[in-house]
Amino acid sequence: MINKRLLIKNLLAHNDESSFYDKKLQINISSKEGKAKFLKHICALSNSNPNNNSYIVIGIDDQYNHIIGVDFFDDSKIQNLVNAYLSHPPIIQYENIPFPHLNNDKVVGLVTIRPKETKEITSLRKNIWKYYIGSVFFREGSMSIPKKSVTQLTDFNSEIVTAIEAHAQNNIEYTLDGVFDFMVQREDFDPKYKVFKEYFVMCWSGLRKSVKNQTLYSRVDIALINEQVRLFYSALDAVEISYDKDSFEITEYVNLGLDGENSYFKLEKTTINFGNNATYNIDSEFLFSPPQYDKKALRHTLNSNNALMDRLKQGAKLTSEQISDLKKVPATYLICYFNGIEAAITRLKSAKNLLYTHNEEAYVLYKKSMRILRKVKYNQ
Repeated sequence: MINKRLLIKNLLAHNDESSFYDKKLQINISSKEGKAKFLKHICALSNSNPNNNSYIVIGIDDQYNHIIGVDFFDDSKIQNLVNAYLSHPPIIQYENIPFPHLNNDKVVGLVTIRPKETKEITSLRKNIWKYYIGSVFFREGSMSIPKKSVTQLTDFNSEIVTAIEAHAQNNIEYTLDGVFDFMVQREDFDPKYKVFKEYFVMCWSGLRKSVKNQTLYSRVDIALINEQVRLFYSALDAVEISYDKDSFEITEYVNLGLDGENSYFKLEKTTINFGNNATYNIDSEFLFSPPQYDKKALRHTLNSNNALMDRLKQGAKLTSEQISDLKKVPATYLICYFNGIEAAITRLKSAKNLLYTHNEEAYVLYKKSMRILRKVKYNQ
């Protein structure tokens, strides 16, 4: 089994990006341009590596090759994006890899592009941004460039990638070190571990709380130690954890409401199933049903939010009560949108820079709301 942290270190040892891996400071698949560039690189890496895995490492300062980190990203539907826009799409996987020197809320993103069984050329199946249907991309050094008149794929990298992956294999020492590190770093959050199938080691931690006779956890961190992969992280939401001898189940809840009358709503259930042959798979089930409110009350909330954001935009000083209201803006915009007020989502997106500049806590809550929105849209 590959230790993903070691793998990233081995990839970065090749200081210059190559035809088998790319590195990025960040990706943004919430915009058409960001989606298009991401798909271009997936297409190019897939076509240039027909017989081996290829990779995108995210959260790297390209100039100095330093690990900066990015926010935890847990969109299990990212494969749907690839399938929707690429013909003969490869199987991809996005994983969150913790590094000891990064803050708890930061990881390195690792995208793995698997070799296709059919060995057919991957191309765009429809237009996106400035790239047209039928476009084919390949890697040329560190660049993903369009090419024409290519009729077959050529293997250039399988030998070197096999060697890199061989040097990133996990062992018992790495596993034990990983468990001890997790226990020490999360000692204030009641850390636990469990071994599945005499092979896989899961570690998790969180602050226990009781909600209507149900045990939930906040400040949750869950990791598969063998691969050094963070499976779940949230500083805000509530999580229910259960397990048996064959599986580990995470049910995430989000706290939403108006005028201080909030409730917990199920968002998503993730189940890690462990096999007898040192394999595992992850299944996700989307459970969210948004709360419904009176439209008149929501219009009032929308107008209040708009007025508050306009004051912030004009540079006016906010009172302590307005600062408290500012932290509610992302979630209440989201609720308005879920109740059929389309304009609310435009206002939510436009609030990003103002919240980032003026209130760190409100900006964190903005990112939480956008994560919920992204999951809802992918599961519609």
